[in-house]
Amino acid sequence: MKLPVHIQFHGMERSDALANCAREHAYKLESFANDIMTCRVSIDLEQKHKSQGRPFSVRIDLTLPGIELVVNRVRHEDANTALREAFDNMRRQLEDVVRKRRGQVKQHAVPPHGEEPGK
Repeated sequence: MKLPVHIQFHGMERSDALANCAREHAYKLESFANDIMTCRVSIDLEQKHKSQGRPFSVRIDLTLPGIELVVNRVRHEDANTALREAFDNMRRQLEDVVRKRRGQVKQHAVPPHGEEPGK
């Protein structure tokens, strides 16, 4: 990665274990795209919810040349699970971008001349 991973904690004390876990996940994303410019991770401990306790919320902003990817709706009562699910979502988005860059997007078959599509 050209720049280090930026990790922020909101509503909770900084956790070195969570920060290291986030860094490891971020560095694994480089295997899909080595031109990642920045990765910002925000881990929030939300206010108590009446039926779910205090869930953790994770937001990831990933910047590639000309593209910014965001994952921001991952919540779970366990911080490690929320972090893992957020990075899984980011990995899927990143794989889609890389596929499009390579031209590996599925193309629809063109029907023979004179035929209507779907027949």
